Amino acid sequence: MKLLASLLTAAIFAAPAFPVLAAGETPPTAKVDATKGQASYGAICASCHAADGNSTVALQPKLAGQHPEYLIKQLREFKDGKRNDPVMKGFAASLSEGDMQNISAWLHTQKPKDGFAKEKDLIALGERIYRGGIQDRSIAACASCHSPNGAGMPAQYPRLAGQHADYTVKTLTAFRDGVRSNSIPMTQVAAKLNDREIKAVADYIAGLR
Repeated sequence: MKLLASLLTAAIFAAPAFPVLAAGETPPTAKVDATKGQASYGAICASCHAADGNSTVALQPKLAGQHPEYLIKQLREFKDGKRNDPVMKGFAASLSEGDMQNISAWLHTQKPKDGFAKEKDLIALGERIYRGGIQDRSIAACASCHSPNGAGMPAQYPRLAGQHADYTVKTLTAFRDGVRSNSIPMTQVAAKLNDREIKAVADYIAGLR
């Protein structure tokens, strides 16, 4: 009995420190730390996207309040080249998976600043496309994925409300022209839009609350 007890004790202390994973099971991820995310963001991202994630440069997107899942996906795809941007690839290459999760969690806590529409002549067209699409050309309404108020849908579609119109024009044009290709639905929608329609939608989005 003493020998059996000794063997059992030895087996317990020899067991691995982490649980054995079943086939196909992924290891648990580290706890997200928004405080660390703030520090990493300040060191790497703030120079382009501003200290609170509300970029003041029209061609640099506002990130404050964005869904973490969307931000993490974009950072991963910058890092692996699925989304092509030489500047962002360089920054994303320096980030670990934990860094991406922490930064994204912190950005989600930041209050997004309102934008505003500038082109009064285009607002009606932009609203019509955003809310109802263009049925005779099979263009889906933006609101069907990004919600009527531009809040998006967590883990699926990004928040758009208040985004810089110049950045949205740049993004839609990139999808349309095949420069950006990491979203099939967006490529399909943007492919059917002309320059005026893109500008109208972007301006309307900038004024969404």
